[in-house]
Amino acid sequence: MRSTFHGLETGRRALFTHQTALHTTGHNIANANTPGYSRQRVNFMQTEPFPTPGLNQPAIPGQLGTGVKAGAIQRIREGFLDMQYRAETSKFGYWDSRHVALSKMEDIMNEPTEDGLAKTLDRFWTSLQDLSVHPEDSGARSVVRQRGIAVAETFNYTADSLKAVQRDMKSQINVTVNEVNSLARQINNLNKQIASVEPHGFLPNDLYDQRDALVDRLSQIVNVKVEQVGSGGQALEIAEGKYTIKLIDENGRDLGVTLVDGKRLEANEMRVSFHEDTGLVEHVYVASANALKDPNFDYKKSGGVNIFNVESFRAVGNLKADLEAFGYMTKNGEEKGLYPEMLRNLDQMVHTFVQEFNAVHRAGWNLNEIATGKKTDPPVDFFDFGSFVPGAGNFQGAASSLRVSDKIMSHLDNIAASAKGDSSINVRMEENGPLLSGIYTGTGNVTLAVRYVMEDEIGQWQYSTDTSDDDNWTSFTANTITISGITIDVNGLTPEDGDNWSRDLFVGSRAIGFSGDGSNALALANVKDANLSFGGTTTNVQSFYQGVIGDMAVNTNEAERMTRNADTLRLSVDQRRESVSGVSLDEEMTNLIQFQHAYNAAARTITMVDEMLDKIINGMGLVGR
Repeated sequence: MRSTFHGLETGRRALFTHQTALHTTGHNIANANTPGYSRQRVNFMQTEPFPTPGLNQPAIPGQLGTGVKAGAIQRIREGFLDMQYRAETSKFGYWDSRHVALSKMEDIMNEPTEDGLAKTLDRFWTSLQDLSVHPEDSGARSVVRQRGIAVAETFNYTADSLKAVQRDMKSQINVTVNEVNSLARQINNLNKQIASVEPHGFLPNDLYDQRDALVDRLSQIVNVKVEQVGSGGQALEIAEGKYTIKLIDENGRDLGVTLVDGKRLEANEMRVSFHEDTGLVEHVYVASANALKDPNFDYKKSGGVNIFNVESFRAVGNLKADLEAFGYMTKNGEEKGLYPEMLRNLDQMVHTFVQEFNAVHRAGWNLNEIATGKKTDPPVDFFDFGSFVPGAGNFQGAASSLRVSDKIMSHLDNIAASAKGDSSINVRMEENGPLLSGIYTGTGNVTLAVRYVMEDEIGQWQYSTDTSDDDNWTSFTANTITISGITIDVNGLTPEDGDNWSRDLFVGSRAIGFSGDGSNALALANVKDANLSFGGTTTNVQSFYQGVIGDMAVNTNEAERMTRNADTLRLSVDQRRESVSGVSLDEEMTNLIQFQHAYNAAARTITMVDEMLDKIINGMGLVGR
């Protein structure tokens, strides 16, 4: 037989249950703007009906409901979206860090701009061409020296700036590794707290949210997979348990490394080692904190330590991109990485270019040598590397050490603008005079003279190879004429009557240069077009540098595009996740009204039962009074 107060108990349960729902709704509204918060709901459950089946059950029609209770307060979360979000976050982390590293490199290389290395080299070549026209002019020599200094300083600045950014990246790698270790420890601590709550039948929703927020951040640094481990005891079936976190590659394959062990409630740590000689990343270790405690310990000989080189550490994310940008040693002992490769290209370019340039410079004659009639011993180099001595195949540091040699800095006359050996001429005879170019093919040394005369108010150009007799002058009307292989070019000149220029032309090899010859300066300027060997690639200096800059630009564009794509996918998944787990104020306000009315109705039910009881207790048995 059911109790007289059955209705009161049913109403009481409804009051308490809807009060819980109202509190939970208020909690959702309060955390509507809390990062990482997942909305929660009360799982309403019918209480056990009356009577329970048994031999002595009362004979009443059917089972009578006894009300409602709050089965559990559960957060709304979809694990599949979490997995997708973390996979996309790892890709975004990798491409974003790579893009940042390449963008910094682009800023340093500063191409194409007026201050970039390409323009600085162009101005240097132009100054040499000007010197070839005015080989004795101290102003032209000074410009060549200053442009040479600019070239050296630009190489120095570029290489030093790249190294400075690389050093910052090393600090960033250490910070990132420390963050991974901190996140692993925090997740492990939350695992322990969750493991102490769940066995009692509770759902620590707020701890779940904190843990998932940490896992989300961890997934941006390294690609991880989450496995759930039950807490045991009286844990609810919907309890999420403890997390075991493993490193995986970009295809989801397990790398065999457990970062957080949910069964043992332990967290491993990560450590990066750097090569003693090169300073580049050598290995990535993952093991327990005790195993990694001694930085001088030989981990390779120790058991229980997971050892990766950067190539095999395929857990993509911020850390992987930073390792590749900073530079690493391959298992074959080669140096790889964005910054080491750019520095190596610059060093290779500088070393190859300077070798060729100095060789041409040493072959020429400077004004001091022309004055004394003999070559300086040792010959004068235009560029040198200070105290740095590049070895065979080892030119690391050449770009940082490049400078204009002390002899060029101390005296402009040491610039070798003149050549010996033939009559190749590409100089003006005098300032603003005709241009002579070509190789003299006549017989015997000769003086070529050019003059401008006015006769009968008509001006005309004349040339002569025998100025001893005034009758040997020959007139020419075209702007150019070629005499024994030497072209006289008078284009653009505005001469006056009596202007006269002359040049000595030599046949065969000359033992020394002469001061008016700028052919070696022209040969120096032509070094830019000379095919040189850059580590097995044969091309000229400009093409090699353009190739290096082109590769950098392609890599940067790819990283930028992939960053955008990964970010778009990440945000798309995050929006879907927010649509499931996020707090909608409209929905929560509707729930408030719904639960409030249910609470009010339960209160009216209690009032109604109270009136019934009042009738029974106070209104019955009064007949005849």
